[in-house]
Amino acid sequence: MNHPIIDIGVNLMHRSFHEDREQVVERAAANQVSPLILTGTSLRNSIEAARYAGRYSGELYATAGVHPHEAKSCNDETIAKLRELAALPQVVAIGECGLDYNREFSPRDVQRKWFTEQIRLALELKMPLFLHEREAFADFTAILKEHAVQRAVVHCFTGTLPELRAYLDMGFHIGITGWICDERRGKHLKELVRMIPLNRLMIETDAPFLTPRDLKEKPANGRNEPALLPHILQAVARCIGKPAEEVARATTETAAEFFGIHTE
Repeated sequence: MNHPIIDIGVNLMHRSFHEDREQVVERAAANQVSPLILTGTSLRNSIEAARYAGRYSGELYATAGVHPHEAKSCNDETIAKLRELAALPQVVAIGECGLDYNREFSPRDVQRKWFTEQIRLALELKMPLFLHEREAFADFTAILKEHAVQRAVVHCFTGTLPELRAYLDMGFHIGITGWICDERRGKHLKELVRMIPLNRLMIETDAPFLTPRDLKEKPANGRNEPALLPHILQAVARCIGKPAEEVARATTETAAEFFGIHTE
């Protein structure tokens, strides 16, 4: 495959990349995966991601936001600091933000408050949202509808057909990860991915998490990385019955337009 593909979700500041972060970026590019969008998950992490992305102009971008797990750490200064980060040219979305009622590392009311604040910031700045939802669909969609959000990607979608339909009806984009390569948990996704129009579909590794289970050669450390995105692309292309090259081109164009990124 010779068409570059964009990885819209990489947790590159994660500690598992401390030893070889630069090599990870190089391996990605060698495998036609560029640019990468680094996911900001807390204020500190968003600052680090923006700083690191700033060293690779045009190759790396970042999101700035607070994941629902981290919502309890937000305070009166959080939104102002995210606004400052959002002004940087390499920061292309607000997030990762949303609701997670699965683990509840932050109380639900606190999650809802800071999700709402980040939605308001994205709308004020006319920036897209990079969203996380787990076992919180009803509250999640209610808040997004209340604010009439349209430019958003539901990152790492693993939900049901009614949930997918609702997101598409709301005008959202959908991020698909290596979950689709899991013969146990990802079976339903193989069917659902066919329902996503190519101009709404994006692909991502969510590295270092969600290493595709069906890799012939598993990474020695079990860690996922952006260089493995072509494997996910091939799986998606098989599921929707289109050539990988066509899916590569479409998902890249979709991501570039959504995030306002100029690709070669």
